[in-house]
Amino acid sequence: MLLWPAAASADPDPAIAVNVDQAKLVKLPDRVATLVVGNPMIADVTLQSGGIIVVTGKSYGATNFIAMDRGGQVLIDRQIQVAGPTDRLVTVYRGVDRETYSCMPICQRRVTLGDGDSYFKSVLDQAGTMSSQASGNAASAPKTN
Repeated sequence: MLLWPAAASADPDPAIAVNVDQAKLVKLPDRVATLVVGNPMIADVTLQSGGIIVVTGKSYGATNFIAMDRGGQVLIDRQIQVAGPTDRLVTVYRGVDRETYSCMPICQRRVTLGDGDSYFKSVLDQAGTMSSQASGNAASAPKTN
């Protein structure tokens, strides 16, 4: 009979799981000075004061990040796993083009990676116009009474 120590099978640094378009806070040692992200197209990692990092899911997939101290010593090398959205989605296919709607509680257009180009661009253009109007252009527009 062979006995293996329990510690040998335990994963000391489990992957950080985050969803696309969401962020997660993770505590690291205070002495972290530099962060390197394997694929910044999949996740963004930002160092905050007090050894806190913000991990933001940007695209589906897996990558890693490496945290180093001021001397270049590697303190942590961890995996980041980015999964799809968690809200209730309805996917509509128009031929080969895909559209995604978030249905919580009523269905609204939602941009999701993999949506058709025209749908994706249309939703982003509308959101950008609305944001622009709300942030300043509306303030300088003439008022009508």
